[in-house]
Formats: sequence, structure tokens, C-alpha cells
Amino acid sequence: MAHIEITNGQPGITGLMIQRPDTAAPLNLLAETLLRGPLTLSRGERELIAAYTSELNTTPFCSGSHSAFAAAQLEGGHDLVKSVLHDPDAAPISPKLRALLAIAAEVRGEVRAVSQEAVAAAREAGADDAEIHDTVLIAASFCLFNRYVTCLDTEEPADAGYYDVSAQRIVEHGYGAAVASAR
Repeated sequence: MAHIEITNGQPGITGLMIQRPDTAAPLNLLAETLLRGPLTLSRGERELIAAYTSELNTTPFCSGSHSAFAAAQLEGGHDLVKSVLHDPDAAPISPKLRALLAIAAEVRGEVRAVSQEAVAAAREAGADDAEIHDTVLIAASFCLFNRYVTCLDTEEPADAGYYDVSAQRIVEHGYGAAVASAR
């Protein structure tokens, strides 16, 4: 049971956002900008970074949600996402995405500068300043989102199919509209 009363019956961050539209608006804008805005990494790759960060932070709701969102937008779908979450070094992804996931892993750890080695590896794999920046900001933002969901002890969905239904809404309508339609 969540640490606060959530009266809308929705799990995870969805319930929190419906409960508090005043805080949901800027958080949804941040997610929309980072995960769906016009950046050089694909939407699926950005969702995969969010899912990977959430998995490392042991936040099942966010990991499940963003895994489904990534799977809906990446060739390879759920199998690819599962392989990345299990072992990104062996997953069938580009060297650049692998290097960016290594940066995300450092961001979610102890607060300190990402290592020169991780940045150099990303650059060597073809990542540019914008992609390194965006990876750090996605991972850092998901540390915030993960803590929001976990620290308030929100519930996970009763049905695992919830994530795929949510993925359809996110892919089609984005973050703000998806929360509004979940009401």
C-alpha cells in the first residue's frame, strides 16, 4: 500500500500524476521533451535508456513501463529490451548505444562526474556532445522519477498487460495526454 492515499486506482507514477496534476505538468513536460522531442537518439533508444536506468534502480513500475515503451518503438521489441536489461554487453545493440548505457549506469550510481573512460568510449563509438548530454539528463531524470515512485511505495499494476496498453497510449499521444487518458 502506498505511503499516501491515491484515490484514482492507478498504479505507479500514473496514480501520482493523476493525483497531483500541479506537479504532473512539469514532470510530463520533462519526460515528453527528453523521450519524444526532436533529439538525435531515436525515441526507442531514449526509452531504453530510461528502462535500463530504472532497472538498475530496481524500480519495477518504471522499468516495466519504459521497457514496454522501448519495445513498442524498437526493432526486436520485447526480446531486445530483455536482452539489454539482462546484459547490455551481450545485447544486439550498436556500440554507441552500449556506450551510452554505460554512461547511464554511472549516472545512477554515486553522484560524481561520469568517468573520462565512459565518455571517451561513447565518443569512440560515435556519440556526439548532444547524445552524451541527453543520456546523462535522461538517466538523471529517471533517478528522480524512480525515487518518486519507489519512495512513496506506489503499487505495481495487477495485470502485466498494463504496460503494453500504456505503451500504445505513450507512442500515439505522448506523456501528458497519456496520463489524461488513463483517468
